[in-house]
Amino acid sequence: MRTGLERFLKDAEKFRGNAWGVLSHAAAVSRNLEYSVQVIAGRGLNIRRLFTPEHGFFATAQDQEAVLKDTFGDMEVIPLYGKTKDSLYPKEEHIRDLDGVIIDLQDVGARYYTYVWTALLVMRAFAEAGKKVIVLDRPNPINGVDVEGPVNSILSFVGMYPVPIRHGRTYGEILEEVARKENLDVIVYHLEGWDRNLYFDELDLPWVMPSPNMPTVDTAIVYPGMCLLEGTNLSEGRGTTRPFEIFGAPYIDPFEMAGQIEVEGAILRPLYFKPTFNKYAGQVIGGFQIHVLDRRRFRPVETAVRILETVKKLYPDEFAWKEPPYEFEEEIMPIDLLWGSNWLRRHIDSLV
Repeated sequence: MRTGLERFLKDAEKFRGNAWGVLSHAAAVSRNLEYSVQVIAGRGLNIRRLFTPEHGFFATAQDQEAVLKDTFGDMEVIPLYGKTKDSLYPKEEHIRDLDGVIIDLQDVGARYYTYVWTALLVMRAFAEAGKKVIVLDRPNPINGVDVEGPVNSILSFVGMYPVPIRHGRTYGEILEEVARKENLDVIVYHLEGWDRNLYFDELDLPWVMPSPNMPTVDTAIVYPGMCLLEGTNLSEGRGTTRPFEIFGAPYIDPFEMAGQIEVEGAILRPLYFKPTFNKYAGQVIGGFQIHVLDRRRFRPVETAVRILETVKKLYPDEFAWKEPPYEFEEEIMPIDLLWGSNWLRRHIDSLV
């Protein structure tokens, strides 16, 4: 199998005469764990500016934390995740002296993971300015076959284009589809020889955590469902060493709740835990760890919905939805942004 980066490097010589911007981060590496931006520059390309997505180049910023300054050696770095919605868009002053942009990011296969949408905004900005756009594709780490969850009708920074929650595509495939529909001139270096049925840890590629709460492929497997808990007063496990695999709340009695959720391909083990930051930091709270035993039978979105249904039935007075703002939206409920419509919220609220 060859990644988009590896395929691009075969053609790199013909792009040496241009001034480039690169959108990338520390998880975009070669097989030798060299950063993609360094590998590209090492082929003689003039990299004038580096753009970085949410969390910053080295994923040092936490969830929804504005990145006001980012560094990578002596390169000029422009972070594209600040305090306002305008910060998500590359500015004209950062585009005009460039001939084009090269995009190389590691996505995780869930609609609300923001990297693909940063890539989309950069792609649009450069293409509409008449600049070259090159996308270096990488594998979907939770396979390119399984699809789960609704297609979003609400467009936001956690879903700027209609796709299912677990979309079963690469970020390059999503960008290529948008480019085709919007008539944008984009070159995508696709994967070669990728078996779409395989998970990332079944490939001969090194895993680098793409964000601070995505330490392993196991995390990515549960993430398409368990990220929905961000829209509630349940802890999604941030502040633990097993984010998204662990969840809970102060009002949950895990042994009362144990056995009431049937999950195919996984076991929910009751426990108590103490997050070090984020929701309920410093408190001992009740919950569960999801142990995925059969990743090909496990359905993360279905699992998360069953968890929310059970919590609502057992703790109707304590369970609550997170209020706006969320991901630069001031009025729409966060759970509606994540689900892509208000259906899930109305469904859970109807339970008694």
